Amino acid sequence: MTVNNLLDLYTDYLLVTPTYCTATGLSAVTDNMVSHDQVTRMLSGKLDSSTLWGQVKPMVHEIGSSEGLLIIDDSIEPKRHTKANPLITWHYDHCTGKSVKGVNFVSSFYYSPLYDMGLPIGVEYVKKDLEVIDKKGKVMYKSKESKETKNQMMRRMVAHADFNIGFKYVLADSWFSSSENMSQITGQCNSDLIMSIKSNRVVALSKEAKSNGDFISIKSLELEGRTMSVYLKQYDNPVLIGKQVFKNGDGSTGTLYLATSDLNLDYASLTTI
Repeated sequence: MTVNNLLDLYTDYLLVTPTYCTATGLSAVTDNMVSHDQVTRMLSGKLDSSTLWGQVKPMVHEIGSSEGLLIIDDSIEPKRHTKANPLITWHYDHCTGKSVKGVNFVSSFYYSPLYDMGLPIGVEYVKKDLEVIDKKGKVMYKSKESKETKNQMMRRMVAHADFNIGFKYVLADSWFSSSENMSQITGQCNSDLIMSIKSNRVVALSKEAKSNGDFISIKSLELEGRTMSVYLKQYDNPVLIGKQVFKNGDGSTGTLYLATSDLNLDYASLTTI
């Protein structure tokens, strides 16, 4: 038997099975119309951006829009009780402020404002496969390094999206707000960016001030409810920056600084996007 979407069938099986899930179990509930070998081959296959893109490409092209947004983010799926290996290992989690053991991955998500819907289009897994040796000659399992950084992954995913879809803005958090990433988006992709930036960033209020090395902290600027054109230290072009203040569920407040290369955005549009 040929199954058009074995992945959906397997997912439904996981959702409804109250006991242990096995390939032979799925084969049994389909009266052996699906063999356990089919399930095993599917699960042992390589799952990466190419696999994902092959699944979503027709749908993404259907909802594609000149106003499209490309959203880049990284996440950690905790695996506390799994033995450490290059994929499941220790990563710093900025949400908890400490290192956690799990799978760290970078994802790209395409959103179409025209259709008010979006789809994931890329995923890359952080594998710490370069061993770090301590002074005693032992492998430091919590300090392994990756051959490719998350920022390199991000630039590869942006280039892939630019070639296959196109987008108006790239959205990302402060982890990805380096000048190299910004330059790729605005220079190579001819698109704009909206990124959060860390509160310790410094800016120059004019091109001349930047040339003279006259930088000030963004914390010293009056940004509430408005934007301001400034120059970042390592990025050549001017950017607009703004400040959002959020009220958290516990009553405390949080501050988010935003930067965009689109000098025509007003504060409301910047924060809405």
